[in-house]
Amino acid sequence: QVHVMESGGGSVQAGGSLRLSCAASGRTFSLYEYPMAWFRQARGKEREIVTAISWNGGKTYYTESAKGRFTISRDNAKNTVYLQMNSLEPEDTAVYYCAGSTIYGHDDIAPRYIYEYDYWGQGTQVTVSS
Repeated sequence: QVHVMESGGGSVQAGGSLRLSCAASGRTFSLYEYPMAWFRQARGKEREIVTAISWNGGKTYYTESAKGRFTISRDNAKNTVYLQMNSLEPEDTAVYYCAGSTIYGHDDIAPRYIYEYDYWGQGTQVTVSS
């Protein structure tokens, strides 16, 4: 009953780039109907939001750390959400999770709090070396 699945993680040197993808799996979850987000959790730290996007891409939210370096996008025809990460820093090292919020549906909102998300992927590791 996995609903979303991340891919694209890996190891990169500081200053490099990675693109993460999040695709719906199974027949019960159509992520194109919902706001989506990327969270991350570094070892020993709490899970935190990185960025979010409304169901139609009309609104986005970025943390200060992500602004100017990361870009969230979605291709609803492909039922996929992306996270383009540029200028990566060692501090970006974490497990990155894709999450979907069925609470808001087609509301034009990019939720930013963890409790607003009820569909989660298994995560993908991103490691940035200095």
